[in-house]
Amino acid sequence: MASHQLPPERVVEMMRENGFDQGEAQMSEDPDFAVAWVDANVTSYSYHGGANIRYVAVGNEPFLRTYTNTYLPFTLPALKNIQSALDRAGLSPHVKATVPFNADIYFSPDSAPFPSAADFRPDIRDATIEIVHFLRSNASPFTVNIYPFLSLYSNPFFPFDFAFFDGDNKSIRDGDFVYTNVFDANLDTLVWALRKIGCGDMEIVVGEVGWPTNGDEQHANMENARRFNQGLIRHVLSGDGTPARKGNRMDVYLFSLIDENLKRCFERHWGIFEFDGKPKYELDLKGSQENKGLVPVEGVQYMFKRWCVLNPHAHNLQDLPKSIDYACTMSDCTALGYGSSCNHLGVQGNASYAFNMYYQLQDQDSWDCDFSGLATVTHEDPSDDKCRFPVMIARHRPVVFHTTILGILIAVLEGCIVFLLLVS
Repeated sequence: MASHQLPPERVVEMMRENGFDQGEAQMSEDPDFAVAWVDANVTSYSYHGGANIRYVAVGNEPFLRTYTNTYLPFTLPALKNIQSALDRAGLSPHVKATVPFNADIYFSPDSAPFPSAADFRPDIRDATIEIVHFLRSNASPFTVNIYPFLSLYSNPFFPFDFAFFDGDNKSIRDGDFVYTNVFDANLDTLVWALRKIGCGDMEIVVGEVGWPTNGDEQHANMENARRFNQGLIRHVLSGDGTPARKGNRMDVYLFSLIDENLKRCFERHWGIFEFDGKPKYELDLKGSQENKGLVPVEGVQYMFKRWCVLNPHAHNLQDLPKSIDYACTMSDCTALGYGSSCNHLGVQGNASYAFNMYYQLQDQDSWDCDFSGLATVTHEDPSDDKCRFPVMIARHRPVVFHTTILGILIAVLEGCIVFLLLVS
């Protein structure tokens, strides 16, 4: 979900240069609509030399606790509609419908906080079991999104190093199994929950896992994102599996490829690439420990090199806080948050950053750099070595959200990097 999207052909070329090579899809609802959607978005691309579509994701985290079971009655019917459409199209042998669940649908009780004590959440247990059996009957995987970052974000007492793969925290023992990181512990909690309902051998796909680079003062930064993502890639490519599934290949999708400025707070900054396709940090995607940089998107077209900043000649600053608040509400000021990359700018710098983000999001329209005389356009880049004042990429075409790419993820699969396209 980005306001100014890179040209798809440029993104595809960048992905090829970095070794990403495969694809998927998503959607749901009534049977006729499902058939039409599958025909337009799956069948149309399933030809020799076309997209290698493996999964269709029906919804995303529909049983998330904060949704208060809003989607409980609709998820299985939607899944069945998509599966039926795939069957009718003759695609079901190699394209599987699945539902990406959030990891909060399973748990271990406080009295026994170990993976082996796991079960599905009581309020959605019956519905989840019904979906699990339907998925299994169609040889489809159970898909789950796991975010160790959120363990740190939501719990100040969570052991920091346990969120990563190279920490020296005290390990957790669960019978014969020893856990040194929360990712393995979380995934095996699902394994045990599936075992409890007689589906312990079911294929599991981690649909989303990653780390943000901005938006949280303590943990969302480049260093932690690189540490986690690099550790994850090496762990997956090692073939070690998890303690409960020793030696099993893990099918893991790294979220995400590019930042999305229309999301909220740190949700905007999960990409390993900036909004304009520039790599944020070094990442060895093949686990070969080569110091090889990621290849950026080439040929990006930017708007004019001009920025909107606080007018140095403005004297009446009474409305400045209100103007900053408005600019940030209508754009992305995540980087100004406490501990974030632009938090050091001071009041004047904060105003300039906020004004510029709004100005760029509005395609540099001159009337959007005024703020009652508080702002002015400059051709001198106000960025410093820590904080980048962006110039927005030029729109390559009108943004039509119902047909364009909404999100791109990357996956580590069988030693290769695979990408996932979510479309609507």
